[in-house]
Amino acid sequence: MHRSLLALACLAALPAAANPPEVVSARAEAGGGGRWSVLVTLRHPDTGWDHYASGWEVLAPDGTRLGYRELSHPHVDEQPFTRSLDDLAIPDALDFVLIRPRCTLDGWVAMPTRLDLRR
Repeated sequence: MHRSLLALACLAALPAAANPPEVVSARAEAGGGGRWSVLVTLRHPDTGWDHYASGWEVLAPDGTRLGYRELSHPHVDEQPFTRSLDDLAIPDALDFVLIRPRCTLDGWVAMPTRLDLRR
């Protein structure tokens, strides 16, 4: 019984698994000359400067980065929150892009979110 109590004590000392940033919604607005604005709404349990949603990227389906939006501070009291990335060049051949957020503690999310483009 002593070993099981020790095991429980060790588990209790481990940090809880953090929730990754979640893309609540995203939209792309076509501009002139093949340029786009992408607006992304994220939700993340920001706790302060040590753990917050720190950015998101727009990827082509093949994984090529098309743009990156840095988030330079925590949004503890603003959840969910929306930020944009403007003047983004998206090749005409693409009918969708991927949005992948990250946080300062856990890094990039494993599964990006698909955003269909309406041309």
